[in-house]
Amino acid sequence: MKDEIIIASAMNNMVRIHAASTTALCEEANRLHDMRATSCAALGRTMTAAALIASDLKNPQEHVVVTINGGGPIGKISVQADGQGNVRGYTENPGVYLFRESDRKLDVGAGVGTNGTLTVSRDMGLKEPFTGVVNLTSGEIANDFAYYFAISEQTPSVVALGVLVETDGSVRAAGGMIIQLMPGAGEDVISAVEKIAGTMKPMSAYIDARMTPKEIISELFDEPEFMEERPVQWHCGCSKEKFADGLMLVDEKDLLKMIHEDHGAEAVCQFCSKKYRFSEEDLEDILERHRHVENRQRFH
Repeated sequence: MKDEIIIASAMNNMVRIHAASTTALCEEANRLHDMRATSCAALGRTMTAAALIASDLKNPQEHVVVTINGGGPIGKISVQADGQGNVRGYTENPGVYLFRESDRKLDVGAGVGTNGTLTVSRDMGLKEPFTGVVNLTSGEIANDFAYYFAISEQTPSVVALGVLVETDGSVRAAGGMIIQLMPGAGEDVISAVEKIAGTMKPMSAYIDARMTPKEIISELFDEPEFMEERPVQWHCGCSKEKFADGLMLVDEKDLLKMIHEDHGAEAVCQFCSKKYRFSEEDLEDILERHRHVENRQRFH
C-alpha cells in the first residue's frame, strides 16, 4: 500500500479530516538511522503529524518544522515537512527501547519525556514564520499535538498517530489522522466526533489491516467528501553544495585549521546520515569565497 495523505470533510463541512498512511516513510527513517523500536515509533509519529500539518501548504517553498524536546532518553526530535509531501527527521538518540509491561506496548511517553515543549513553526513565505510552543502533556505525541492545536491554534482536534514496529525492528504499519472541528460546529457535531474518537482503533491497526486512508475515513464518517489526495515520502534534499554554503559561515581561522592541520573535513547530515568529504582544495575554494564575501561587506 502506497504512502499518501487524504484530505476530506464531513458533517456538512463542520469537520475537516486529514488521514495518512506513512509506513514506507517511517521505515526509510528507521533504516537510515538504524533505530530501535521506541525511538522509531516516536520519530515516526512526529513525522506523520508534521506531514499531515504540511499537507495544507500550497507553495512548494513553504514548510513546517516540528521540534519535540521532553527531556527523556530519546532527546530532541526534529522533523521538517513541506507541501509536496517531502519529510525528513531525526532523533538525538535513535537507540532507545522502552517497553510497558502493563499494556504490552512501546513506552514512547517515557522515551520522549514530559519535561519540555512541542514547537511547531510554519514558514509560509512571510517575513517571520508562525511559531507555536506548548508544554508536553504526555510525551506520547498524539495527545501533545491535540493540546497544541487547542492551545496554540484554538482548533479543537482529535489526533491519532501510530507506528507498529515488528520484532525484527522493521516498521510494519504506520499512519495518522487529524480530525478538526470547524468554526460554528454545534453540540451535535461535537458529540458525534467525540463518539468517533472513543471508538477508533489505533491508526496502525487500520493500516496493518491494509485499509487505505480513504477507507478509514469512510468507515468512521458517513458520506465524507474527499477533497484532495497528496503524496508523502522521505526526502532529505541535502547536498555537498549546501554544506559548502554552511562552511562559508565558519571563521577563517577554523577553516585554516581544517586545511593545514586536519587536511580536510567531513560533514554528516543529521537527517539522513549521508557523509560529505571536503578535501583541502575544496576548503581552500570555500576560504577564497569566504574572504571575497567579507571584503565585499567591508566596503559596503
